[in-house]
Amino acid sequence: MRIRVLPIVAHVLAIIAVLPLLWIVISALKPAEDVFNFGWPSTWTLDNLQYVLLKIPMPRFMLNSAIVSVAVTVIALFFHSMAAYALARLRFPGRGIIFSGIMSTLLVSLPVILVPLFLVAKQLGLLDSYAGLIVPSIFHAFGIFLLRQYYLNIPRELEEAADLDGCGYWRRYWSVILPLSRPVLASLSVLFFLANWNAFLWPLTITRNPDLRVIQLGVSGMQGQYASAWNLILAAAVIAAVPTVVVFVAGQKRLVDAMKTTGLK
Repeated sequence: MRIRVLPIVAHVLAIIAVLPLLWIVISALKPAEDVFNFGWPSTWTLDNLQYVLLKIPMPRFMLNSAIVSVAVTVIALFFHSMAAYALARLRFPGRGIIFSGIMSTLLVSLPVILVPLFLVAKQLGLLDSYAGLIVPSIFHAFGIFLLRQYYLNIPRELEEAADLDGCGYWRRYWSVILPLSRPVLASLSVLFFLANWNAFLWPLTITRNPDLRVIQLGVSGMQGQYASAWNLILAAAVIAAVPTVVVFVAGQKRLVDAMKTTGLK
């Protein structure tokens, strides 16, 4: 009985999670007068999507989010992998304290450090710039933790063989560790991209220039300008969600594999 009940519960939970998303997509394709009418619309229309893409600078918002998300993902993976490799393989005084300090940052949320982070960015001249959107978002302790745990499970014999060939730390990292890290790096790239694509609080704090608005700020701004036009707001939400769905579907297998093989040691 238990074996039969669990799949039913899983399917019910999946339906509950998908129904609001399905409602948003259907509502974005309805005429304005039918948005709050439940059920299928009397007529389907693409006018809402066309208006959002042509009359509102949505492509600019998406471009800004893409630049920030891709830049943060690439830079973070590079530096996180180096830091994780050092913490997993190198022996130096204070290694455990440094790792504990990095992990302790997971206990501090962004709103707690928002003001001092803004003041530091202001002193460095990062306000209203792509650098201000990118640089403070690079570091994340979870990425270092996940990579470190993955590296601890890589056999040392591979690195010892590289040592016999005369490889130093950098060559070992670049030629041995990175190629073996593709599954976990792919999964982290999905997580980093989604987190930065959906970022709202820090972009809202650091930017005032409309040309630097990211997609979430653009959609939020529409709620004030088009407060009664929910068909347009829902259409913008659908457009903003498309890249996240594409990235997640493309990387979900790598994400699950990395979670299964990383483990705790």
